[in-house]
Amino acid sequence: MVSYIGKRLLALIPVLIGVTILVFSIMHLSPGDPAQIILGPKATADSVQQLRHELGLDLPVYQQYVRWITNVLTGDWGRSIQMKMEVLPLVADRFGATFILTLASALISIVGGVLIGMVAAAKKHSFWDRFLMFLVLVGFCMPVFWFGILLQIQFGLKLDWLPISGMHSPGKTGFVDMLPYLILPAVSLSAGTGAVIARMTRSSMLEVLGQDYIRTARAKGIKERKVMYKHALKNAFIPILTVIGMQVGFLLAGAVLVEMVFSWPGIGTLMVKGIQARDFPLVQGIILFVATSYVVINLLVDLIYAYLDPRIKYK
Repeated sequence: MVSYIGKRLLALIPVLIGVTILVFSIMHLSPGDPAQIILGPKATADSVQQLRHELGLDLPVYQQYVRWITNVLTGDWGRSIQMKMEVLPLVADRFGATFILTLASALISIVGGVLIGMVAAAKKHSFWDRFLMFLVLVGFCMPVFWFGILLQIQFGLKLDWLPISGMHSPGKTGFVDMLPYLILPAVSLSAGTGAVIARMTRSSMLEVLGQDYIRTARAKGIKERKVMYKHALKNAFIPILTVIGMQVGFLLAGAVLVEMVFSWPGIGTLMVKGIQARDFPLVQGIILFVATSYVVINLLVDLIYAYLDPRIKYK
């Protein structure tokens, strides 16, 4: 197991290098001159050129990349043009709110998706199977920002059950105060992910339920609930886990839209503000942070594979 973990960590290095090259290339090809943005539209050509030299923007592209990646590895992710703050502490501070939203959405989508998929598989071709799969299709097709707006209108404005924006009540903190603010954005973000997990769970469960050992367990008189949870779900969980790992990564990307709709103070709203202000160091840092988080999540999923199915690490 230790050698398998070592191999996976080594395989992570070229992936992370590729991520940094992609992030740097996207920002380098974006329109706008960071030096001109920092100094403003009234800056003289000489002052802009001097700042470009200080920032290393007049160097060849490959030298700019080496300089940037060296700074990143030493913890210097640059300085936000708009907020006049170091990028890494700023992103790390905002990531806490995004992590809470992503974690809550992941729990809702995983639990709800697996349960819906199991019920649909157990009731194959029945009314409940068709009804649940119809709901899954709606959840999969509906954009997260549109679903969030519908939730705001119904549960925030019409019924007045839950708040529609923010993370805390004015002057208050803590999880108990945050919980009502968390429900609507978490449900909105989890709809599409839960739908994908539900479809995979149903498909995987149907395949396992047709195996001989399931028929043998039922013939022995084992209760159906025990057959479903102990025998079927355990053996069907590997492909489900694959989808879960991918979808949790997608939640980080989807959080950008949901945070904007619900004014959730995470890295999504921070990135949109950075894009609007053409704050290149901030946007570049956020994209790198999210991309790295996605890669790390997939690494953790691979390690869980090896734990659940020892055959994987031997291959």
